[in-house]
Amino acid sequence: MTRLQTALVASMALVLLSPVLGVAQICGTQTRHPRTYAHVIWIWMENHSYSTIVGSADAPYINGLIASCGVAANYHNISHPSLPNYVGAVTGLPVADLGQFLTDCKPSADCSTAAPSLFDQVPSWKGYMDSMTTNCQPMGFVGYAVRHNPPPYLTTLANCGTYDVPYTALQADLDNDTLPAFSFITPNTIHDMHDGTDPTAIQNGDAWLQSELPNILNSAAYQSGTTVVFVTFDEGEPETDAGKDCARDTTDESCHIPTIVLSPFTRPGTVSMRLFNHYSLLRTTEQLLGVRPGAYLGRARRAHGMRAAFRL
Repeated sequence: MTRLQTALVASMALVLLSPVLGVAQICGTQTRHPRTYAHVIWIWMENHSYSTIVGSADAPYINGLIASCGVAANYHNISHPSLPNYVGAVTGLPVADLGQFLTDCKPSADCSTAAPSLFDQVPSWKGYMDSMTTNCQPMGFVGYAVRHNPPPYLTTLANCGTYDVPYTALQADLDNDTLPAFSFITPNTIHDMHDGTDPTAIQNGDAWLQSELPNILNSAAYQSGTTVVFVTFDEGEPETDAGKDCARDTTDESCHIPTIVLSPFTRPGTVSMRLFNHYSLLRTTEQLLGVRPGAYLGRARRAHGMRAAFRL
């Protein structure tokens, strides 16, 4: 048994034995899932491998979510550093076509892509960016980090200035039941576990999720049974091998990240050992939002979908 396989078995046991830790029943409350969903929400955290989060005493809320809902235990990022993962996850571009993003550059003619994206496919979308002060803000490194916000890098996305908005806009959309079909949520560099050292960085991210995620889970959109939420990480650590092809690498822990799946149809304590990656997340979101299979983007066409594993 390899080191990664041993870690997977150990983490699965931890998940199955973990107490709910105060997380109310939010998954497994309904049995007949819709053919297509009204809303899919992605929340992206930063720079932590599976083994540093799952079973960690510094992330009690996240582990409560895992016990209450489901986790993809053999899930992998696309590459290193951050930006190739954000862009690749919404475009399906392979690592070979993500080279211009390997320096985590700000949007420019040399750091952008004309590739079609998930934002172009869905009926409606918004990016909700924590600590961003203006729509589709093209600069920011600490706090708001543009490298964690894919729409400004997509040159064919004409409405970034309208729909890529500060995170504060999310609550109004939840309260008014005007959530778009696809939501991309990026916490700031403290709230997403990027800045600081562990255990404080993990604790900060866990506390932010504990504060903010219930607003989504208690909303009419989620309670209606037509919303799926994914909490993932851009990449594992250490991020020392820029351009590495991580999507199917099951031996490098820096390529191995947790992805939590929350839906009313996912049985509490679900642990999937199937190989998934950010391309799987893209494919699954396309499926859930009714994109026709022939239109799936790039590597999403060949990725494993996550619907069956999590009863979506």
